[in-house]
Amino acid sequence: MIMRILGEGQYEITEDHLDRLNELDAALQSAADADDDMLFATALSALLDEVRSYGTPLPAETITPSDLVLPDEHTSLTQVRELLSDEGLIPG
Repeated sequence: MIMRILGEGQYEITEDHLDRLNELDAALQSAADADDDMLFATALSALLDEVRSYGTPLPAETITPSDLVLPDEHTSLTQVRELLSDEGLIPG
C-alpha cells in the first residue's frame, strides 16, 4: 500500500503494519469526535510517525498513485474532519 503524507512524500507500507496504523487512526478519530485539539494533534503526530517508521520512502522521482493520502502535521482538526470517513483516514 502506498501512503502519501501531504507536503512530504510517499511511503510503501506492508500489510503487516496496517493493524497498528488502524489503531492509531482510531485514536485520531476519537480525538476528532471529542473535539479535542490537543489530543488530535498528538494522535495525528503518532500516526504520521508510525507511517514514517514502518514505511519505505519512495524516491521523489517515482510517480505512482497513492492508495491513501494523509494530512501533514500542521493540518487542523477542522481540516481533517473534512477527510475523515466512518472508518477514519485509513479504511479497514
